[in-house]
Amino acid sequence: MNYPLLQKQIQSLLENETDVIANMANFSAFIFQEMDKVNWAGFYFVKDNQLVLGPFQGKVACVRIPWGKGVCGTAAEKQNSIIVENVNNFPGHIACDGASKSELVIPLIINNKTFAVFDIDSPVIGRFNKDDKQSMESLIKIFMDATVF
Repeated sequence: MNYPLLQKQIQSLLENETDVIANMANFSAFIFQEMDKVNWAGFYFVKDNQLVLGPFQGKVACVRIPWGKGVCGTAAEKQNSIIVENVNNFPGHIACDGASKSELVIPLIINNKTFAVFDIDSPVIGRFNKDDKQSMESLIKIFMDATVF
């Protein structure tokens, strides 16, 4: 992946738009389109102590994820990005799409509270690595800086 190019493209895509839903929709579509071996990319909002589905690209998804459950709920609760090489080995994994084999989740933190998570799934075991994690965290920072919450 050419992450420096993706960073420039994301900055241009989000330039002059501050709406959270619009930016989440375009961010999800962009990542889904530009990353190889990805079958889902999207956001979950924190609402009423659970995660609720937001803008995404891919197959129909789980609408609600309990706080602290699954990869997304765990990343939200711990406020840490999580790479899962094989979702079948993650305790309590929530299988929204049986084709997903690996996952990367980045929490979005505002004022020391998780606001949302960005989730990327792949049908390939071991699809995501530390470089993907760090680069996606940088892309999420660009998203956060461009968006009004």
